[in-house]
Amino acid sequence: MDKLPKTTAHVKVLNQNFNDQCINGEVSAGGFEWQFSWAFGKGELNVEPSLGRALIEDSLLRFLIRTDYNLEPGGDYIFMVRAQF
Repeated sequence: MDKLPKTTAHVKVLNQNFNDQCINGEVSAGGFEWQFSWAFGKGELNVEPSLGRALIEDSLLRFLIRTDYNLEPGGDYIFMVRAQF
């Protein structure tokens, strides 16, 4: 049986603002790099640039929802994406 493809994604939280209910950061995977802004109060995720965004957006949102209370500014995190970039 073939193994499922996977890519390691690296997340860096740049800042949090609990008044605005927003987390800003960077994510990279498979040679791509993006900036993100997650308005956790509204459940909205913005990922830029658009190049390759579809590869990371859903997995990043699931990661952020799962780990939101553990994320800290300046923190570096990793998660696996079930795709080969």
